[in-house]
Amino acid sequence: MTDTMKAPVMADVARLAGVSHQTVSRVINGSSKLRPETRDKVLAAIERLGYRPNTAARALVRGRTGIIGIIGTAVVEFGPTSIHRTVEQAAREAGFFASSVNLAEMTRESLDGAIEHLMTVGVEGIVMIAGHDAALEMVRAQRSGIPFVVVEGDLSKGALTVGVDQVAGARMATQHLLDLGHREIVHVSGPLDWTEARARLEGWRGALLDAGVRPAEPIVGDWSSQSGYAAGLTVCAMPDVTAVFAANDQMAVGILRALHERGRRVPSDISVVGFDDIPEAEYLIPPLTTVRQDFPAVGRRAIEVIQEAMQDGELTPSPLLQPVLVVRDSTARRPELAS
Repeated sequence: MTDTMKAPVMADVARLAGVSHQTVSRVINGSSKLRPETRDKVLAAIERLGYRPNTAARALVRGRTGIIGIIGTAVVEFGPTSIHRTVEQAAREAGFFASSVNLAEMTRESLDGAIEHLMTVGVEGIVMIAGHDAALEMVRAQRSGIPFVVVEGDLSKGALTVGVDQVAGARMATQHLLDLGHREIVHVSGPLDWTEARARLEGWRGALLDAGVRPAEPIVGDWSSQSGYAAGLTVCAMPDVTAVFAANDQMAVGILRALHERGRRVPSDISVVGFDDIPEAEYLIPPLTTVRQDFPAVGRRAIEVIQEAMQDGELTPSPLLQPVLVVRDSTARRPELAS
């Protein structure tokens, strides 16, 4: 940048957007009392000018730190890590600093320590990415005195919760297989002390019962490709099974490997559906039919909810985000029905 160039200021944004300085300030500070078209004009002007709010100065004026804490667990599953990343990004886009703590294990002591650390930093709210029962029990029991949003946990037990409708996603996957004529549809679930695993199991079971099909016992995995591979070998010993719904894409990858090794063709002999739509899903052989979760939308919704709680103190339930079924080449009509 040359000496004649200077960074844009709020007045430049107001001038380009055709609004007042106060309106720009309201957009930056996340006010909900603005028309969507006004907000969009201001955001477009901010992007065009490359304007960066002075977060430290805003914190002084508001008497706030502008920091949001994020607590996650040191898991490597695609869903939680994607949500963590998108929550951090959404916080930055909303003008907050994000201070993250990843817990190697979820214990009362580790959670209390994480909250204490974030409180000393001066966070205005905390986002907890928790899908495990033990984590959720500790979250519900804690009393930090600041807004606490739970992402992808048990969405029926608290107002400040954000997530995707897992039951609906599992129903979509199972109904897709039913529509293709399949009746013997095995479910490879995640560990049943995870709320998402139980919700996806519920959706699979509900769709089958609604279709008049008696569900078999699910095969329980642990989210990993290794457990999917073991489940796939079990499926290979079940000659009547023509379709598998895996509770995540990593397990579906293992299932595909096991079926290939045992000479079961996908989808000619058996159809496979996953969940999450990992980046590799469309490049597998065959490309994987799966349920896509909008993780960026989850991150944005989490920050929106915590902002509303910080501004208004209201605990407003947030509607679940809807997943999308992505149909690829790993599913086909039941073999005897195929033309």
